[in-house]
Amino acid sequence: MKKFLSIAIAILMVAGVFFLVGCDKGPAEDDNAAALKFGMGVVAAYGESKDASDEADGEGKVTVNMAAVLVDAEGKIVKCVLDCADNTAKFTAEGTAVEAGEFKTKYEMGDAYNMVAYGNAKAEWYAQADAFAGLTVGKTLDEVKALMAEDYKGTADVVNAGCTIYVSDFVKAIEVAYNNAADSKATADSTLKLGVVTSQSNKDASDEADGEIELATTVVAAALDAEGKVIVASTDVASGKLAFDTKGAFTTDTTAALVTKKAAGADYGMAAYGSDLNGDGEVKEWFEQGAAFDAALVGKNASEIGALAVETGYGAADLQTAGCTIHVGDMVKAAVKAATK
Repeated sequence: MKKFLSIAIAILMVAGVFFLVGCDKGPAEDDNAAALKFGMGVVAAYGESKDASDEADGEGKVTVNMAAVLVDAEGKIVKCVLDCADNTAKFTAEGTAVEAGEFKTKYEMGDAYNMVAYGNAKAEWYAQADAFAGLTVGKTLDEVKALMAEDYKGTADVVNAGCTIYVSDFVKAIEVAYNNAADSKATADSTLKLGVVTSQSNKDASDEADGEIELATTVVAAALDAEGKVIVASTDVASGKLAFDTKGAFTTDTTAALVTKKAAGADYGMAAYGSDLNGDGEVKEWFEQGAAFDAALVGKNASEIGALAVETGYGAADLQTAGCTIHVGDMVKAAVKAATK
């Protein structure tokens, strides 16, 4: 009898082990824990402009559309976030640049964008952007492109979902983000965020040269874990220069293409014309320095990211040693926004 009980207990113990092993799928088999590709897309272009007059300042515009995506192994979008920096700079009829106040993206403006109040829209811009982003989930890039109708607005499905604005720029930014997507440790449980900062630098017009306002929009996309720490990040800058003469006439060719610093690659020319700030005998291109900055963000929360910049605008010593010797003030500000849940 004792022998029988011993055998029975042994069988039950083995069965229990098999049961426990069978129930433990492990991270590789858990759909929510599956690693996803992460990508960011930034698309910039000049917008409408007008000359200055005695009655009103002249204006130039730089519009920057951006997207971040998480993509699964089947090429389907798991998460998508969108935003747009539609920035305007002004100058006088005498060719003097006008200092702007704080620049905010359309998403950051929230209800204050006033699309409902003054555009007879059913929903504000941020809600319409969210509606379109939601429709991309579960779709491949080709299926996302198919959401755009011939008039640059969305198909009936898009309109019925609550997005009645033009969606062509959304699609362009998503396409760049999708094509940039690379393996990461982000999962479907990760929080996907965009952080955006725009700065303005001015030069008044003179008899020797046109005036110029440069609008530089820094974009950081990040996937965050449950503790608000960066899992993966991507940084880029879109810069547009708006020129005008001493009579307030706008002189920029608005048909010219605007290429972001990361997309410019080796053509950006930092290695050829930059300064060796950290004394290692080598000047890295902007995209390489941007990659070093992105790597430094990993594992950090918003507070820790804020400490990466010093008073001079350059990075802390560890960041410079890692290969990012450029000014990082706006990069850090944008990254803090992206890392703030």
